[in-house]
Amino acid sequence: MSNFKQMRLSAKHIILTMLLLGAAFFNEAGAQEFIPQRDTVYAYINAEGDTVPQYVLPEVTVYTKLTPAQRKYWAEWTRLRNAVYVTYPYAKAASRIMNEINVKLAGVTDKAERRRIIRAREKELKKEFTDKLTSLSVYQGKVLMKLIYRETGAHCFEIIKEYKGSFTASFWQGVAFLFGSSLKQVYDREGAEKPMEMIVRDVERLYGYRG
Repeated sequence: MSNFKQMRLSAKHIILTMLLLGAAFFNEAGAQEFIPQRDTVYAYINAEGDTVPQYVLPEVTVYTKLTPAQRKYWAEWTRLRNAVYVTYPYAKAASRIMNEINVKLAGVTDKAERRRIIRAREKELKKEFTDKLTSLSVYQGKVLMKLIYRETGAHCFEIIKEYKGSFTASFWQGVAFLFGSSLKQVYDREGAEKPMEMIVRDVERLYGYRG
């Protein structure tokens, strides 16, 4: 075989080798390009001693329309939440004021002196809270009475009866009845008022109220 033919054969061999290597390179590069990136797979040992792979999936947010029942639930929850935020400071103030009055009444047996102490405090309260309390809705008033029971351990009928007498308490109970309410609102933290209690605790954490 002549040198010229040998050179042509060698050149073809070199070109063929280059093409094969190039194809392999591009195939590998293409494969790497389309391989999906995977996160780290972890493993843990369960109670039975088996090693179980664990993979954390990326968070996915799913949006959907609320059902009528869900819309009703969240509307009622929002209404209750707003009422608690508005009235809870008044319930805390009522508890504080009752404690102050009880301290002044301690050991006072004279009825006239007791009435004087109560009336003096009553004037201050009317000046401070009348405008605010009269702006509450009937629903907010019910929530306030429940919260007063929560803070004092007594419903509003008992409180009015203690400080103003049975006749006054009965009169305001009748007024409350006309508005579809009652002064004898109680508070069951683990029962009917459990949702309200959850909101109250949020308010206490947010504003730093103390028991």
